Amino acid sequence: MTDDIPAKGPYSLNRRKLLAAMATIPALGMLGSSRVFAQDTSTAAVNTTGLAITDTEVTVGILHSVTGTMAISETGSVQAEILAIEQINALGGVLGRQIKYIQEDGASDWPTFAEKAKKLLVQDKVASVMGCWTSASRKAVLPVFEQYNGMLYYPTFYEGLEESPNVIYTGQEATQQILAGIDWVVDTKGAKSFYLLGSDYIWPRTSNKIARKHIEMKGLKVVGEEYYPLEHTQFNSVINKIKLTKPDVIYAIVVGGSNVAFYKQLNAAGIDLTKEAPLLLTISVTEDEILGIGGENIVGAYAAMKYFQSLENDNNKAFVEAFKARWGDGIVIGDVTQAAYLGPWLWKAAVEKAGSFDVDKVREASPDIELTTAPEGYVKVHENHHLWSKLRIGHARLDGQYDVVYETADLMEPDPFPEGYQ
Repeated sequence: MTDDIPAKGPYSLNRRKLLAAMATIPALGMLGSSRVFAQDTSTAAVNTTGLAITDTEVTVGILHSVTGTMAISETGSVQAEILAIEQINALGGVLGRQIKYIQEDGASDWPTFAEKAKKLLVQDKVASVMGCWTSASRKAVLPVFEQYNGMLYYPTFYEGLEESPNVIYTGQEATQQILAGIDWVVDTKGAKSFYLLGSDYIWPRTSNKIARKHIEMKGLKVVGEEYYPLEHTQFNSVINKIKLTKPDVIYAIVVGGSNVAFYKQLNAAGIDLTKEAPLLLTISVTEDEILGIGGENIVGAYAAMKYFQSLENDNNKAFVEAFKARWGDGIVIGDVTQAAYLGPWLWKAAVEKAGSFDVDKVREASPDIELTTAPEGYVKVHENHHLWSKLRIGHARLDGQYDVVYETADLMEPDPFPEGYQ
């Protein structure tokens, strides 16, 4: 078992703060809403498929990039999942068993993700896996989880167009983020023209395909569309094109370390995002990325997501206090980090509802599982394995946080296959 995030990642694990973090657990202890009735919890009864479960322990996997270009985004997910596991253990574990985790590094490489997923399922026989960030990594591991019948809790907002019985999607899909975010910028800011920009892989390309269709269905214009490889650092050419085409909105889906170069070069080129000419709307830059970008380089931008660290509710206050106590006062929490935190709690609730660790039974028990005190608010698992959630628009501040300037009144039903956008 890997106890620590490797020191060469953006953050190192500080175990000395564990006791301080545990002090906030009572506020989070009732996170799962499932009920556990008297049941036979002997290992023979709750593990009929040969998973790594003993009378005292159950083993799960954590699979994210803590090295390579995606470490800037994924390390927060690892921290959130570890925190959730430690809190669950402090509250008695799952069906009377402490959670042990095996951590693997996808290393920002999609074949490595598939290799490590197979190891976790076949060799380590983990009961579930919390993991992936990019759609490319998720697509790489999906055949492995379906072949070996594992359960993946995937935390990232993504393009939709997928529904697997072996995945619980704890982030948003396109209708909850892309379509609703474009509607907001058109209705609120009067936007009429867009420049689409993204990293060159599945999620940005598919997301921009959906965005373009939605923009054009509204009778509006896409004046440019560009993609760049992961780890790309030279954006001056596209910045010049943006200056020439003068879009109302830069719609940015750049990921990983490339964000640092893009936003610094945008600022250096004299594009002041606080003036909103053009306005920048991102669906990929969370507080985690801003830590590397620097608030001065992105202040004034908008982000369409379901969670921001600045959310004002009691659930989030307790979560932020616990997270900082565990990982340090200087840490930040972004949308995907919060969605990753939900994974272990949703799995715990489904296991206890099913009265079993068997994947088929956990899958059957998952729809309608609720978290009444999730940091983002109330969430519920849909029968399509996505979560009901709200869209929120954040306005980037100089200090690296977002002010929430808009949120939908009601939870949005997930629709991973929206008619007309496939």
